[in-house]
Amino acid sequence: MSTDQALTALRAAHSMPVVFGEGAAIGVLGGMIGLGGAEFRLPLLISLFGFAALSAVILNKAMSLVVVLTALPARLTAVSASALAAHWAVAVNLLAGSLLGAWAGASWAVRMRSSTLYKVLAALMVLMAGALLFTHFSTLGTLDLRLGAQVPLGVGAGFGIGVVAAIMGVAGGELLIPTIVLLFGQDIKTAGSLSLLVSLPTMLVAFARYSRDDSFVVLSANRRFALVMVAGSIVGAVLGGLLLGVFPDVVLIPALAVILLVSAVKLARHG
Repeated sequence: MSTDQALTALRAAHSMPVVFGEGAAIGVLGGMIGLGGAEFRLPLLISLFGFAALSAVILNKAMSLVVVLTALPARLTAVSASALAAHWAVAVNLLAGSLLGAWAGASWAVRMRSSTLYKVLAALMVLMAGALLFTHFSTLGTLDLRLGAQVPLGVGAGFGIGVVAAIMGVAGGELLIPTIVLLFGQDIKTAGSLSLLVSLPTMLVAFARYSRDDSFVVLSANRRFALVMVAGSIVGAVLGGLLLGVFPDVVLIPALAVILLVSAVKLARHG
């Protein structure tokens, strides 16, 4: 049996209720910390469901896009559209870099050797674990930068975040939220909503770049799988949101960081 046939058999062995359940579990993890959970979904797509690195990234990007589109209206109930409009310059500043970063990141991902991409993904998982710990356990103040320094730093940070989000297939909220707080002095709630406004067009650009690669066929070949998992992720995210605060951050966040680090080790070895 060829490798592709073996992986197809592996995915077929998982019933749709199992796929839904795994998606829901990911959604719960993300929902409990106010994120979409894509950073936890990616290693699952590779290790449990047997997708190759680039195929997993493309699937993860598609599912993350749906989750962000679903979360945006709900987020607008917490921070009104008019309140966000007052901070349009922050979103534009970050987008000036993140849109370019998303295109560049997706371009690099489709050109990487598979073994290299696994190692890059492992390194980025470690970065996400660090960002998770930093965001929840550091006192996020503001750098009080002048506009002349704030704008280029915002573009540079946006570019880096766009690259990371494109290569991992995530929304990038783990990196966007602390960046918005530190560089632009926004509160956490406003930063969370602004991050979605930056994430959405950034993800669309990366998605458009991936659509030009032959690996994009993984979406049509696994449409039912993706739809069932993203449905589970959305349901899980709602449940995770209801559980917000039930588990103390001092226990939950380190546990999730450990999950990311263990996943990083597995991805590195996979490569």
